Amino acid sequence: MDKMNKRELILERYPEDEFMILPEEFDDAIIGMAERCGSNPVLAYDRDKVIEVYISEGMSEEEAIEYFEYNTIGSYVGEGTPVFVCVPNSMW
Repeated sequence: MDKMNKRELILERYPEDEFMILPEEFDDAIIGMAERCGSNPVLAYDRDKVIEVYISEGMSEEEAIEYFEYNTIGSYVGEGTPVFVCVPNSMW
């Protein structure tokens, strides 16, 4: 049996209609699910890895950060909106 990727593992455990999944090019940025009292679980992405994807698509670092802050973090799409985490290993 093939090793399942993060997206497949999450979809196996959580119904997809409960949360938003970013496009597949962000799969390497998935770090898990985030849960809190009174809310459905949401996907958690590594902030820096998402920005790296934007850079790999041709944006400068400055453009990627601005795009991320305005269009990614700045977009609320309901209760299933993912969270973006500053992962300590990528910070230091």
